[in-house]
Amino acid sequence: MDSQQFFRYGYTTDSVINYDLTSISNPVFSEWTLNSLKFNLNGSPNSPLSGHSSTGESPSMPVGVHPPDSTQVTSEDIRHALQELETVLMAPDTDEQPMTTSTKTWAHLETLINSQPQARPHKRLKQFPDSCPHNGVKHLLIKCAEAMSDDRIEEFQYLVQEARCVVSIHGDPIQRLGAYMLEGLVARHEESGTNIYKGLKCHEPDSSRELLYCMRILYDMCPYFKFGYMAANGAIAEALRTEDRIHIIDFQIAQGTQWTTLIQALAARPGGPPHVRITGISQGDNLQLVGKILHDMSRKFNIPFEFNPLAVPCEVVTKDMLKIRGGEALAVNFTLQLHHTPDESVDVNNPRDGLLRMVKRLSPKVMTLVEQESNTNTSPFLTRFTETMDYYSAMMESIDDSLARESKERIGVEQHCMGKDIVNMIACEGKERVERHELLGKWRLRLCMAGFKQCPLSSYVNSVIKKLMACYSDKYTLVEKDGALLLGWKGRSLISASAWH
Repeated sequence: MDSQQFFRYGYTTDSVINYDLTSISNPVFSEWTLNSLKFNLNGSPNSPLSGHSSTGESPSMPVGVHPPDSTQVTSEDIRHALQELETVLMAPDTDEQPMTTSTKTWAHLETLINSQPQARPHKRLKQFPDSCPHNGVKHLLIKCAEAMSDDRIEEFQYLVQEARCVVSIHGDPIQRLGAYMLEGLVARHEESGTNIYKGLKCHEPDSSRELLYCMRILYDMCPYFKFGYMAANGAIAEALRTEDRIHIIDFQIAQGTQWTTLIQALAARPGGPPHVRITGISQGDNLQLVGKILHDMSRKFNIPFEFNPLAVPCEVVTKDMLKIRGGEALAVNFTLQLHHTPDESVDVNNPRDGLLRMVKRLSPKVMTLVEQESNTNTSPFLTRFTETMDYYSAMMESIDDSLARESKERIGVEQHCMGKDIVNMIACEGKERVERHELLGKWRLRLCMAGFKQCPLSSYVNSVIKKLMACYSDKYTLVEKDGALLLGWKGRSLISASAWH
């Protein structure tokens, strides 16, 4: 089957937010309550961990995100073209389904994409004064980390006070990142990083809904996460395109909305939809909501569907829990999760590689991996500190391109989706450090040792992703390397996507 016929990426430009989650449509950003933790903020107004709240009003569009001109092609136009393309591309290989149809539909989509003007910079609401140059902020933060590493405590405390004057969650990207990294350094000194990380994890229903809201904004504004899912879904759709019974195991299902367009397209098969079963694994409290989303979607499109929730850590999952059935084509998805599973540097039993070997014994038709392209697993502290700075400065620069500096949504996204991870990487060690990213080359080595072989991602899927990324900003980059996809900002790779069998 030609790649243009099987291309079922199942993830349109708006698919992360196309489900009406009324329970989180009017969020109020909660305060980060840390009074009970051993953490001295010194009353700093620039601390990213100090209380932050909004008015409670939910604007129709995030603050700082400008609506398109009436003359522009809208995302709705692109979505309609994509859905039209999806229906065509799901069709089986027959002489009665000529390529001219899908080519015509793709041409329509390409016209829509190409008609989009280049992204325009938004108007800044307010510029935080640069009391320290860009390189000066980085240099000062590195000096703080070096003093901490060398146990020069008096110098460290002096440098922390100096740094507090030049970082702010309302500043430019390096100033905002500096605020989180500085609190990570202080937490490391106070040995309070683990308490902070646990305190910032969303366990209560209100905080879980807030996290989902922030993730929706992040995925909509920064396409590398979204298109990482798209590349993985394309590989799954190709591997399962002729199957009548499908079982997808998602080792970190998050909101679950990454599967909704795949379900929709499977329902449109000319020969009738397959039976789809999704096993969703998550330690959060959102599995009930995820199941409702997916069941509602399957009923809407009249597709046979089952959802199997597993609220357990990934490393304890066994074959019996997964309820493998004969006659089902199996796909396994690891998206932004596997780096949380401890490896040989943390646990002599090496749960990370053990999980991969268990999955290989299930004989999936395809296994997809999407991970942050960063080297923070076994790196020594100072190397990890500078790597974290480099990675998240690029990410915050990309957010700056879409959300205004004073946007409450931007502050919420950076707090909930990045802040706790940065603190964990800087402040924690051993088993307490759960954010342990690895580069694609290391993942490739692990997967090959577990018995997997790489499947090249579709060049057609990659070309569509590249065109869609251009609708956001020409600063986003896409590199095809050894059958995998690397998505980034200004040449700095942030996300890798690959497929295996």
